[in-house]
Amino acid sequence: MRILEIREKAVPIKSSISNAYIDFTKMTASIVAIVTDVVKNGKRVIGYGFNSNGRYAPSGILRERFIPRLLEAKPDDYLNEEGTNLDPHKIWDILMTGEKPGGHGERSVAVGTLDMAVWDAVSKIEEKPLYQLLAERYRGEKPDDKVFVYAAGGYYQPGKGYKELQDEMKGYLDLGYSVVKMKIGNSLEEDLRRIEAVLEVVPSGQSLAVDANGRFDMETAISYAKALEPYNLFWYEEAGDPLDYEIQAELAKHYKNPMATGENLFSMQDARNLIRYGGMRPDRDYLQFDCALSYGLVEYMRILDMLKEHGWSPRRCIPHGGHQMSLNIAAGLGLGGNESYPGVFEPFGGFADHIPVENGYVGLPDVPGIGFETKAPLIKLLHSLAE
Repeated sequence: MRILEIREKAVPIKSSISNAYIDFTKMTASIVAIVTDVVKNGKRVIGYGFNSNGRYAPSGILRERFIPRLLEAKPDDYLNEEGTNLDPHKIWDILMTGEKPGGHGERSVAVGTLDMAVWDAVSKIEEKPLYQLLAERYRGEKPDDKVFVYAAGGYYQPGKGYKELQDEMKGYLDLGYSVVKMKIGNSLEEDLRRIEAVLEVVPSGQSLAVDANGRFDMETAISYAKALEPYNLFWYEEAGDPLDYEIQAELAKHYKNPMATGENLFSMQDARNLIRYGGMRPDRDYLQFDCALSYGLVEYMRILDMLKEHGWSPRRCIPHGGHQMSLNIAAGLGLGGNESYPGVFEPFGGFADHIPVENGYVGLPDVPGIGFETKAPLIKLLHSLAE
C-alpha cells in the first residue's frame, strides 16, 4: 500500500466570542486529507485531520515542509513491518527529519494535524474505532465505554450580561453536562460577580471551572486564588503564562483546590518542565495537553510515559480541544475525560450526532476511524476537501 495524495485547506472558525487574551473573529484551522490506495467496503480509505481551536491554520509549513516530506518518502519508510498499514511512529520521524529541537511554534500544530489524519487512516484500514485500536495496542484491555466531558463556554461577548451567562450555563446542564466552564481575567470584581451569577444556577462550586487563559502576573494570580478558594470550584485554569512555571509553582502554595494547565504546552519536553518545576500536584490537579496542537498522538504517548515516571495517573489528563480525536484517546488510553464546546467552534467541536451527553458522560460510536463520519457538518466539510 501507499499514500497517493495529501490535501490541505485553511477554513474559518471565526466567532464573536473572546477570552481574557484574544478574540476569535479571524481564527482559522487547517483540514487535511491523506488519500491511500487501500479500499475497504468499496470505498478508498482517506484519513482526515485538523488542528484545534486557538492556533491558526499552519498552511504554509504544511505545504512547504511537512506534506512534501511525507509524499517524497518511500512506502517502505512509512509502512508497518507487514506492509499492510501506515506506521504513525515512522511517519512522525519522517515529518521531523531536519527539524531542530526546541522552539516549537506552529510546527507542533502542523505535525499534530497530519498525525490525526494518519491515525484516522490506520484505524480505518484496521476496520476498528481508534479507541479500540489504542486500547488493544497500548493498554492491553478494553477501552472505556464512556468518557467524562465538561462544557467549555462562558466567553466574553458583546451584549452578554449575567442573565445571558446564566441561561448559557443552564443550557449546558440541560444538555446533560454536570460540569461547566467560564472565562475569567477581565477584572477580579467583575469576574466574582459573574461567578456568583453562575453559582446561582449550577448545583455547586464543584460544577464550575474557571479559565484565565494565561492572563495574570504573579500578584494577580494569587489575588484571584485567594478570592476563588471559598467557592470550592472544579478547577482554576491557566492563571499565568503557560511557560512561566514559577507562577504556577507559587500559586500552589496559595490555592489548595484543584488547578489545571497545559493546553499551550506543545511537546513532551515542555510538559516535563511543567511537572518538574510547575508545582503541579498529582493528587488533585489536571493536565490539559492537546495532541492536535502538540505533535500528535505519537508525542502524546511520550507525554503519558513521562507522567507515569513522575507518579501521575493518566486519569489526571483531560485534554483541551473538545474534538473526537481526544475523545478516542481518552477512551482508548484511560484518560480522565475530555473538553467539549457545545455549539462553539463548529463544525470541529462536539462528538457523534446520535450519542447524547448523559450525567456528564458521552459514549463513542462503533465505526472505523476517529468517527468523523458520525458528525454530519464536519464530514461534509472534510469530504469537500478529498472526495
